[in-house]
Amino acid sequence: MNFDPIATVRSCFGGKFGVPRQPGLCPSAWGRLVFHAAYRSPEAIRGIEGFSHLWLIFGFHETVDQGWKPTVRPPRLGGNERIGVFASRSTFRPNGLGLSLVKLEGIDTTAADSPILLLGGLDLLDWTPVYDVKPYLPYAEAQPDAATGFAGDAIPRIPVEVDGEAARDFEQLPARARAVVLEALALDPRPATLADNPARVFGALLCGCNVRFTIREGVCRICGIEATDGSGLNA
Repeated sequence: MNFDPIATVRSCFGGKFGVPRQPGLCPSAWGRLVFHAAYRSPEAIRGIEGFSHLWLIFGFHETVDQGWKPTVRPPRLGGNERIGVFASRSTFRPNGLGLSLVKLEGIDTTAADSPILLLGGLDLLDWTPVYDVKPYLPYAEAQPDAATGFAGDAIPRIPVEVDGEAARDFEQLPARARAVVLEALALDPRPATLADNPARVFGALLCGCNVRFTIREGVCRICGIEATDGSGLNA
């Protein structure tokens, strides 16, 4: 079966580093799902406004060319222990497809390329291709008693502080952008292999900015915020 993307997501996450590893972990994150011309029809989304959440079937467009691996090292296991790819949500899959549950915050019918779906709580990189959209049905798909294997524990958060020199730039960001920055960095986006280097300064492309930070003694400290050339969406 050959199929093409029906839409593209424009996201507040301008680079892979810093994107939450699961949907819903950064509830303030936002994006726009822009349908491609062949599917840009109000009739195609008739009734979608009645659903609060949607499933997106998307493509891992920045890693699909690297092929798949039968075993992977998930971050939840410290990046050292290997498990089967089908027991994970790794990007290195045979068909490079992902599944994400996002919040439908609204529908823009005024833009030239409307209708556009306004999304929240997403974990998708800017320019992610989307292959299908389906409504979420909690009565059929929510399983609170389901076993969760090695990923059973809630993902911990760490405190995030803004150093004095970066505080002014941080306060000039829109409120939702500030929330995204704090929520994304609280998840500690560092690869497990680099977690033992407290002196290293990292940079994440968030909300149209390069946010530089360090993590020492379990605290994330934002040390710089610089506007980028437009990768990622502004609030």
